[in-house]
Amino acid sequence: MTERPQFTPRTDRPKVVITDYDFGDVSVETEILEAAGAEVIALQAKHEKDLLDVAPDCAAMMNQYARIGRETILRMQKCEVIARYGVGVDIVDVDTATEQGILVTNVQNYCTEEVADHAVALWLTLARKLPDYDRATHAGVWQWQSGQPVYRLRGRTMGIVSLGKIGQAIVSRAQAFGVDVIAYDPYLAAEVAAELGVELVSKADLLARSDYILMQAPMTPDTHHFLSDAEFAAMKPGAILVNTGRGPTVDNKALYRALSEGHLAAAGLDDPEEEPAKRANWTPDDNPIFTLPNVLVTPHAAYYSEESIRAARVTAATQVAKVLTGQKPDYTVNAEALAVSTT
Repeated sequence: MTERPQFTPRTDRPKVVITDYDFGDVSVETEILEAAGAEVIALQAKHEKDLLDVAPDCAAMMNQYARIGRETILRMQKCEVIARYGVGVDIVDVDTATEQGILVTNVQNYCTEEVADHAVALWLTLARKLPDYDRATHAGVWQWQSGQPVYRLRGRTMGIVSLGKIGQAIVSRAQAFGVDVIAYDPYLAAEVAAELGVELVSKADLLARSDYILMQAPMTPDTHHFLSDAEFAAMKPGAILVNTGRGPTVDNKALYRALSEGHLAAAGLDDPEEEPAKRANWTPDDNPIFTLPNVLVTPHAAYYSEESIRAARVTAATQVAKVLTGQKPDYTVNAEALAVSTT
């Protein structure tokens, strides 16, 4: 979204609660929402109980990491919309929101390039053993053998789990390095994959054939621990895993075992399974993954660029402003379900 719509401000000053944010301030959101006649209340909620007092009279709620669950939603008496800063809505109880007649929105198409770049950067960094070389040279060791063995990328196989927009953006980048790309995505039409030059395969086939596995799966009941002990055992010895999808899709305890026992070569994670940003208290001591030198972990930063973070903020706030002023939002999660429930 490049242009902000014009609003006819409401005069009843509806309250918009921002549950949490790590942007430094909420000036971007406030400018948009105040133009729609709303009052902005910004919190830093780490527990759902922090939302219970503000739920009854809010007209809208926006969340970054804080969960908006059933208890909060059932307290809402005036809420018209719950807006997520991002694509995934697993931290919003969408079913309860629908039951209560509350629209849920999200932000789409704002970080495709960033996540694809980040995934490929993690892959190349691990495949070329850059952390090993960096540690060695800083310790005064100047030998190409410090990263041994390093294998040629061209001609090897990359398996991508979930071939949505980000997965497809990864494909074009990876193919430039000469790898053969296969994918597991039971929801994608075969002709779409064929146009990308990608072979759609079963999960078992992808695990058995891939030298590199790039996870871009959303968080659903079906994808929780999509990769665990059995899957790691089925992978090629020396395979590299990169996960720039949701943290809990990979069983970190099982991954630790596969890496520490030497079956997998390395892993790059944009978020560990526990998703620290959603916790009130967190330390890397909670997860043994952080003790391994062949694991790179970034702080759920794959989506980030200065441009993408601003786009997410503007878009999320605009969805709320549109709903509160009677306009149709751009990105809805449960609009169809709401329409059915009201007919």
